[in-house]
Amino acid sequence: MRPTMTPRARDLGISIGSGTPGPLNAITDVSGVRVGHRTVVRGAGGDPHAVRTGVTALFPHEGYPWREWVYAGVDILNGYGELIGVNQLREWGVLMSPIVLTSSLQIGKAYDSTVRWIAGRDPIGAEEVMPVVSECDDSWLSDVLSFPLVDDDVAAALDAAAVGPVEEGNVGAGTGMQCFDFKGGIGTASRLLDIDEGGFTVGALVLTNYGSREHLRIDGVPVGRELTDLMPREHHEGSCVVVVGTDAPVLPHQLTRVARRAGLGLAATGSHASNGSGEQMMAFSTANRLDASEAMRDVRAVVDGPVRHTYALSALFRATVEATEEAAVNALVAAEDSVGRHGHTYFAMPVDRVLEALDRAGRLAH
Repeated sequence: MRPTMTPRARDLGISIGSGTPGPLNAITDVSGVRVGHRTVVRGAGGDPHAVRTGVTALFPHEGYPWREWVYAGVDILNGYGELIGVNQLREWGVLMSPIVLTSSLQIGKAYDSTVRWIAGRDPIGAEEVMPVVSECDDSWLSDVLSFPLVDDDVAAALDAAAVGPVEEGNVGAGTGMQCFDFKGGIGTASRLLDIDEGGFTVGALVLTNYGSREHLRIDGVPVGRELTDLMPREHHEGSCVVVVGTDAPVLPHQLTRVARRAGLGLAATGSHASNGSGEQMMAFSTANRLDASEAMRDVRAVVDGPVRHTYALSALFRATVEATEEAAVNALVAAEDSVGRHGHTYFAMPVDRVLEALDRAGRLAH
């Protein structure tokens, strides 16, 4: 659970967009969604074999997703990264496993360990499950060639998945990640749609490892231009993964459109999906749970097309952009200084100086 005393962006007066956050301002505001982390830290900061890595696991509902599927979509903004399961997401449009996030060179370990974890709970159900696993590169801080993760680390993240507040910053898969040359990591946020827009909930969880300092914008203010110190010895980018969940009754092709809008949320923070980064966005809906044993199911869906009742889709798009942007800012606010292998260091974003810049620009809520 996230320590309640740690302030988040909105607590500090940083108010992204015009939408209303959910009670937790997290992806877990979507009923049933569960998130768990396993943080793996070993060795002192100067140790060439220091480890700063971990695993984050997300379940779309309280049950077994391989028994009750949900509709899903995916969009790849830049493909210098890997997403196991992308073909089934595109071809079938369903999510039938937890989503697991980890370090780039540990993606195979996370996949194998997740299959073993599922098989230990439901051997028959596990026979055809291909888990969805994605990654970002944490090799600047962590000795990835020591292959630091074991089955128990992945299992611990899966076992820890729970509803409620979500821990952010240097945790789970975000332990070794950066964001705009500051320490980054895990962030989350949510939006509640108005009743006349359907009254649905949208939540985003981000694993940040992207961006160059001079491009950093917070609530539209180019704060990165004046934060020229606290730089790492080298600039590294290593992708960003965004997971969007909603309880709106939307279909796979619509969820692909929702996932694409998460890229606009990243762009609002200053991302241009550089050639050396892998922006991978996934979206799922909990509204229609599909029994894997059934051949036919009636479902509800928001209507597409140029008719006046498509307000729900536009509202979902706007909420996705806002929640993704705020989730990335939350990751920056929550992250702490981290010294990894060979003394490589990512410094936390100086929140006090960011607040001063936002106040001068008239963007800070009082």
